[in-house]
Amino acid sequence: MKKTFIFGHRNPDTDSVSASIALAHLKRELGLNCEPRILSPINPETDYVLKRFNIPVPLYLNDVKVQLKDVNFNKNHIINENQPIINAFNYMNSNGITGLPLVDDNKKFKGYVSLKEIAAEMIYNESLRVDTSFTNILTTLEATDYLQFDDYIRGYAHAATFDDSTFISDIKLDSESILIVGDRESIIRYAISKKVKLIIMVKDRKLSEELREFASQNRVNIIMTSKSSFKIARVLCLANPIKSIKRGQTTVTFNESDYLTDFNEETSRLKHTNYPIINNKNICLGMLRTIDAHEVSRKDVILVDHNMVGQSVDGLYEANILEIIDHHNIGDINTTHPINFRNMSVGAVNTIIYYLYKENNISIPSDIAGIMLAGIISDTLLLKSPTTTEKDRQVCEELAKIANVDLNQFGLDVLSSGVSIEGLTANEIIFKDFKTYRVGEYNMAIAQVFTTDYELFKPRVDEIVEELNRIAVNHDYKCCALFVTNFLTNNSYILFSQDSKKILELGYGVDEMNEGYMLSGVVSRKKQMVPNIMEVLEHM
Repeated sequence: MKKTFIFGHRNPDTDSVSASIALAHLKRELGLNCEPRILSPINPETDYVLKRFNIPVPLYLNDVKVQLKDVNFNKNHIINENQPIINAFNYMNSNGITGLPLVDDNKKFKGYVSLKEIAAEMIYNESLRVDTSFTNILTTLEATDYLQFDDYIRGYAHAATFDDSTFISDIKLDSESILIVGDRESIIRYAISKKVKLIIMVKDRKLSEELREFASQNRVNIIMTSKSSFKIARVLCLANPIKSIKRGQTTVTFNESDYLTDFNEETSRLKHTNYPIINNKNICLGMLRTIDAHEVSRKDVILVDHNMVGQSVDGLYEANILEIIDHHNIGDINTTHPINFRNMSVGAVNTIIYYLYKENNISIPSDIAGIMLAGIISDTLLLKSPTTTEKDRQVCEELAKIANVDLNQFGLDVLSSGVSIEGLTANEIIFKDFKTYRVGEYNMAIAQVFTTDYELFKPRVDEIVEELNRIAVNHDYKCCALFVTNFLTNNSYILFSQDSKKILELGYGVDEMNEGYMLSGVVSRKKQMVPNIMEVLEHM
C-alpha cells in the first residue's frame, strides 16, 4: 500500500507534532499506510512531551519533490556485461529501446551500450576472434547438441572452405583454433588431433561415436547447430561479451534520489535519449527514457496545523495533497482536485483530531491522548489564550482522563519545559517557533517564544534584535518580530527589526514602541499578533 506522509508546519510546535502522530495512528487504525513526519528539529517542550509518553520523534522529511524513484522508468532494464552481444541486441529489439545499461554479477553499474554501437559491431567487425564463455556460444548458435570440456573459449575461427587435402596441408590448426565444418570427417579428425579449442558442426551434422570418443580423449569442445557456415560466421562474434564492444563517450547516470526537475534541466542540455538510474551503492536499477519522464507517482501527503505554502514542506505542489486539517485562517494552498479540508475555529488542531477519532469510533490510547492534550495546552497556554473555545476545554478534560494526568499540573509541566533559552543562539531563539506570512506584495515573519520571566531575555536584547534585522534583510520581510510571551502573566514583550517599528506602532496603537515593549493581554499569534500586523500591511 502506498505510504502517506502526515506533517505540520516548519519549525514544528507541540500541537503540530502531536497532531501528526495522533492522526497517523488514527489513519493506520482505519487501514491506511500513514507515517508522521517533521520538517525541522523539535523544540524542548515537544521533546519533553514525547519522552514523557515514550513516543519516538517522527522522522525528518526534507521535501516532497518528485524524485526519479517516483518516475515510471524501465525498472530492471539492464543486462549483465558478460552476456553475449546478441542477447543485448535481442533484448533491445523486443523491448523497443535503443540502449541498455551494463552491470556486473552484483548489478553494479559498469557502462552503457547503444543499439547503434551493436549495429556497428555486427556490420564492421570482420574479426573472427572469439573470447567468451562456452555458454555464450551455445546461446548465440542455438546449439542442438554439444561436447564440453572448457567453460571459456578463446581463439580464432576458421571455416573448412577448401577441399580436405588442401585444408589439411595449408591451414595450421592449434589449441587456439575454432573450426567451422560440416560432415568432412578427415578435417574433423585432423582438427581433433591438433587439439583445437572448439569444433562447430553446421546443419545439425552428427558426430560418429568413434570421433566423439577421439574428441573426448583430446578434450576438444564440440558444438552442433542447425545454422549454416555462412550464418555462423556472421553471428559468432556476437557470442563475445557485451563489454567487449567499443563504446563511445562516458555514460551520464542519475541517482534514484535525484529530483525530476534537475533531471529535466540536465537532459535538455545533454540531448541523450536514455539514462541509467543507480542508487547510492552504484546498483543499477534500470533506465529512464526522456519520453517517459512525465509518468510520475507523486508523494501522498496530509497537512495538519497549517494551510499556507510558505509554512509547508519544500516541493509541496509536486505532491498529491489528500487532506488538510487546520484551525488557522484559510491560506494560499491550491489543489488541482477536491480534497477533504477540515477547518474549525478552535484553539488547537488536536481538538479537531479528537473529534475525528470520535467520528470514526476509534478509541484513543493513553499515550496518544497525552500528547494530544499537551498539544492543546501548548497552543492555548493552558486554556488561557483568547483562541480557547469551549470545545478545547471539554476535549482537554476528556484527554486528561484517558491519559490519567492532572490537567493543571500537567499543563504547567508542559509549558515550563520549553522556556529555557540557556545555550541557545539568538537565531535558535527566534526560530524556536517562527512562521511566515504573505500579505499582498509583502512578506512578514512572526516568531513566538514562551517564558516565566522576561528578565532572562533582557541581557540578550541587542543580539536578538541584530539577528532579527539580519533575517528581515536577507528574506525581505516587511515586518519581522519576536513575541516573548509570559504564560503566567498573559503578557508579551516584543522585539523587532528596525523597519518593523512603525508597522507595529500602528498595529497596536502605540505612539512610541521600544524594544521589549510589553503588550498586556497579548498571547495569541493567531488572533492578536498576525491580524494586527496584516491589517497595517494591507493598507500600505
